[in-house]
Amino acid sequence: MPDMTGLTETLAATSHSNDGPGALLRTVIVVGVVGAGLLAWFLLRGYKQD
Repeated sequence: MPDMTGLTETLAATSHSNDGPGALLRTVIVVGVVGAGLLAWFLLRGYKQD
C-alpha cells in the first residue's frame, strides 16, 4: 500500500483553506432558530390558563 501521508495532509489543508461563509451562516441560523423559539415561548406564555 502506498504512503498516503502526503495526500492526507494535502486534502486536510485544502479542505480548511477556503471555508467561505459556512461558519457565519451556521451561527446566524442557530441564533435565528433559538431566537424564534424564545419569541414563541414569550408570546405564547401569555395564553396560559390559570
